[in-house]
Amino acid sequence: MTSTERPRLAVRSPADLLAAVPYLLGFHPADSVVAVALRGRRIIFAARADLPDPSDDPVERARHLAGVIRRQGAEAATVVGYGPPERVTPSVDAVRAALTGAGLEVLDVLRVTDGRWWSYLCTEADCCPPEGRRHDPAANQVTASAVFAGQVALPDRAALVAQVSPVDGPARDALVAATARAERRLTELVEQAPASDLLGGRALRSAGVAAVREAQRRQRRDERLDDDEVAWLGLLLTHLPIRDHAWERTDGRDRDMALWTDVLRRSEPALTAAPGALLAFAAWRAGQGALAAVALERVLSVHPDYSLALLLDDLLRRGVPPSELDGWPSVGLPNVVRPRRRSRRGRR
Repeated sequence: MTSTERPRLAVRSPADLLAAVPYLLGFHPADSVVAVALRGRRIIFAARADLPDPSDDPVERARHLAGVIRRQGAEAATVVGYGPPERVTPSVDAVRAALTGAGLEVLDVLRVTDGRWWSYLCTEADCCPPEGRRHDPAANQVTASAVFAGQVALPDRAALVAQVSPVDGPARDALVAATARAERRLTELVEQAPASDLLGGRALRSAGVAAVREAQRRQRRDERLDDDEVAWLGLLLTHLPIRDHAWERTDGRDRDMALWTDVLRRSEPALTAAPGALLAFAAWRAGQGALAAVALERVLSVHPDYSLALLLDDLLRRGVPPSELDGWPSVGLPNVVRPRRRSRRGRR
């Protein structure tokens, strides 16, 4: 893993694990099945999928989840289902079987329903009473430790989606006008390029490199780009050499995620592909797969054929660990992922 890993949380009981899961995912799960992967005594990864509809077979989704966990180099896992028992039980049973089939030890299988939790494996009434145990993560030391370390668990996945949703109202109107100004500026830049600069390619790259570096310098100083700067940067990022320059300068730092989140939210729909993909890449590098997933969902809903988003989408679905790119950008992303068509599998 990279230096962008989140602080470690001490987990000594099922209640501790349940308190930790929202901080591993970035939000409190609901109607979900979660597999928490361990290597030795250390939690290394958590993967989540939606509970399938009652009419769906949970086996395929369970095999996918097990494959993702196995690719992390895990030795064991705990499975947690969130929701009513009639929906949770088939899913956690399928995931347990898939993990066992993949050669992983299943330490426990838990269900969280209506503020209480049960273990499918524990049969001791003193430890795991038939009526379950109260689930109150707010009273758990793990929650306190996570908050103290600056970790955040949003109320639900919808709150995570809202973090990458477009701004609206007067702010959107101002950005529409700024984008029109940026388009005129770009036209002038290309028209004024010397004849030796075919189609203004060198002028575009020079302007793009300058815009990317200035945006990152401003972010380091905690200064927000104004509307014209966002529109100009977003327009320049539609040119792949400029997008790739920004990609090479993006890792899993908080400032990378803050910059590309801001640009994504404020860009016009036609310009969201590059900042959304860059945010997804930064979030994945930081171990925030859920944020990466919602960023990619936003990009692919508008730009379904955007190659970088498809590569990153495949990376997330296959559970490629961020450590595969230690040393970025000297390590090439296309060496560890392969593009393929999107599917409807559950996401982390």
